[in-house]
Amino acid sequence: MTTISRVEIHEFRYEAPDVAMDRGGFDLVQSPGSRCPISKFAVVIETKDGSRGEYVGLWGATPMSLGQTLMLAPHLLGRDALQRELIYDEFKRALRQYDHMGHGFIDIALWDLFGKRVGLPISALLGGWRKRLPAYASTTHGDRNGVLSRPEQFVEFAEACYAIGYRAFKMHGWYEGNVEEEAATVSALGRAVGSRMALMLDPACQIRTFADALLVGRACDDAAFRWYEDPFRDTGVSAFAHRRLREAIRTPLLMTEHVRGVEPKADFLIQGGTDLLRADPEYDLGITGALKIAHLAEALGVDIEIHACGPAHRHLMAALRNSSYYEVALVGPKARNPLPQVYACDYGDNLEDVGSDGCFPVPEGPGLGVAYDWEFIKRHRTRLHEFG
Repeated sequence: MTTISRVEIHEFRYEAPDVAMDRGGFDLVQSPGSRCPISKFAVVIETKDGSRGEYVGLWGATPMSLGQTLMLAPHLLGRDALQRELIYDEFKRALRQYDHMGHGFIDIALWDLFGKRVGLPISALLGGWRKRLPAYASTTHGDRNGVLSRPEQFVEFAEACYAIGYRAFKMHGWYEGNVEEEAATVSALGRAVGSRMALMLDPACQIRTFADALLVGRACDDAAFRWYEDPFRDTGVSAFAHRRLREAIRTPLLMTEHVRGVEPKADFLIQGGTDLLRADPEYDLGITGALKIAHLAEALGVDIEIHACGPAHRHLMAALRNSSYYEVALVGPKARNPLPQVYACDYGDNLEDVGSDGCFPVPEGPGLGVAYDWEFIKRHRTRLHEFG
């Protein structure tokens, strides 16, 4: 039995250059010269026989998620680190009255521990075969700082992404949800690069009415967008509303980023609320949970698109037949992505890290296959929680 004897949660805080929060205070935009303070946390799990798993949380590692992770962490002590399915099931029940956002970081660290223990990358443990993943550039939100402020600037950025290898591009719109501006940008992208790049739109639930979401959706139809994602302010959770939208437009809907776990996603899909499923190992109860969602999608004959980027995301996608693009988020012409620079190896998820083939590699080392820069984490650490 590989008994868990110690768990550490490292809170840290850093500043991301050249980005800021939009006027709503929740979405990142390009802002040259600004410095945006961001908090994240890392999980370390150790066993009595010397195995160690690590994961630095990225997109979902918010203060809200931290509270749930801290709730679960002491309950790892004394458990068998290899019993990921049992831990998944019991921790899912423990968070049943919450949103499950603190669960995934622990599960990913357990997968890292197992991979290191047996000397194999997680992708190999999942039966993965893909070594390079086609990628799309996923923009920061539209801003009012002169960077991604007008349709032609989104077009210029798409052209720049094409020039360095990307063959797919996703736009995030503006906080105000101005539908004429959103639709005009969709049309401009379609005219300029639609014959050369797969195009996607993610308003991130900013569009305020169904009628406006329909107007933008018809612009996506005319521009032959690959998908239309989380359009309006129901926050992406109404299967009925999105079934109605699907019936009125041709562009496939990509939903369920904001629906947690396999069972609610199955309900959403079966009720006709989406064409494609979203999953994220940080958001959806870890690699264990996201893999269940991938199998659901495959069983029902639909595609699954992995949300956001990171080493766990790459390993998961490497094992999926029905997933098309790796999301390189959030990027723009004036700033790198806002993620912490926590790697002491050549791993990166910046815009310029794309290969000339438009792909990103799957790490080949044991576990997650990355080396974390613990000196960076310790320098920026604000609190250490120790259990065991």
